[in-house]
Amino acid sequence: MLEKNILTNKIIGAAIEVHKHLGPGLLESAYEECLCHELNLVGLKFIKQKALPVKYKSIYLDCGYRIDLLVENKIILELKAIERIFPIHEAQLLTYLKLSGIKLGLLINFNVSVLHKGIKRMVNNF
Repeated sequence: MLEKNILTNKIIGAAIEVHKHLGPGLLESAYEECLCHELNLVGLKFIKQKALPVKYKSIYLDCGYRIDLLVENKIILELKAIERIFPIHEAQLLTYLKLSGIKLGLLINFNVSVLHKGIKRMVNNF
């Protein structure tokens, strides 16, 4: 768990750096690109827009779901640039965690005045 806490701290630091330079009000895609740049700068490996199939019975179906960022194959980042986080956004991340088998995710909303108010850490308990 210590490794995931270190990773989480690096990710949050990178997101804060992006938010510090851009502030709120841009599209999610802009924050995603800038966050990818910051993650590279701190030496973290990630996959952008990773396909996430749905397992139905014994088959995997491509239903168009995409993980915004999968960092070090251990943490899912679900990025938003919206007025506020709703329970449906939390449910989305929890579902991505369940489908992927990943245990930890961060829901990051960049459309806030102070970024720490827009970050929610979520754990897969399934």
